[in-house]
Amino acid sequence: METALVVNTERGHFYTLALDCLVVLDSLTSPASKKAYSRALKDFLDWYQEKGQPTFCKAVVQRYAAELAEQGRSPQNINQRLSAIRKLAGEAADLGHIPLDVANGISRVKGIRQEGIRTGNWLTREQAQDLLDKPDGSAMKGLRDKAILAVLLGCGLRRNEAAHLTVDHIQQRDSRWVIVDMVGKRNRKRTVPMPAWAKNAIDVWTEKAGISSGRIFRSLNKGGRLTGDRLTDQAIADVVKEYAPKGIAAHDLRRSFAKLAHKGLAGLEQIQLSLGHSSIQTTERYLGVSQDLTDAPCDHLGLKG
Repeated sequence: METALVVNTERGHFYTLALDCLVVLDSLTSPASKKAYSRALKDFLDWYQEKGQPTFCKAVVQRYAAELAEQGRSPQNINQRLSAIRKLAGEAADLGHIPLDVANGISRVKGIRQEGIRTGNWLTREQAQDLLDKPDGSAMKGLRDKAILAVLLGCGLRRNEAAHLTVDHIQQRDSRWVIVDMVGKRNRKRTVPMPAWAKNAIDVWTEKAGISSGRIFRSLNKGGRLTGDRLTDQAIADVVKEYAPKGIAAHDLRRSFAKLAHKGLAGLEQIQLSLGHSSIQTTERYLGVSQDLTDAPCDHLGLKG
């Protein structure tokens, strides 16, 4: 954990709440979620201590959310912090540190409504192709980096998922290459179709590197020799930063995958399945899709009254 949550070691309610925060973090499997929740809970505990350690209840959490809004925090930022606090309340109740009805009250604290749709950044088809062509194909690092960019753009993987991609993940299903049993957020498993050019980039890299099992993407020294058996999430992000236009991060390649697939007339349901979103509504928000009243689905039924 990057930030120590226990900033007051006196035995008491605050100390117990801080320990509950550690239980929350131990229950998470995603490094990215642990990092985000650690920051959110640390900030909440700092505020909680500053306010004189009031009773941990719904009203206190609502007050905290209101102050975040007054500070100009985005709805997404506030809602993420509230998610961490709700989970904290649940763990505290499970451990008998707060009454269940108090935890239920905190769980009902409403998030901040997000007006409009945050579209984020993405690449055009030309920019995406230019990005794929940038790594030096004559160098080991270039071969590895091209394969990394290929799975991010071609499969829509999160950087954590790319870092954990193994040789065994890539198999044939229905006469095509796919990534099987990819574990995403909330431990949801999915199968992700892989374009032939992404599979080719992986094959070239793994053959040159002599990789036949385990993690596909690994660290290299300056001479192009393998120095480890894996890459970190941050290393994946650094690869993207090295080649991508300014302002484009690893997650923007996942968004680019979705945008380009949608523009290519891929079905929303299929994009949802590839991304591993829990609902079609999440995918619609991700793509910034709005209802088209001038060219609606009902105009394509081919029926006559």
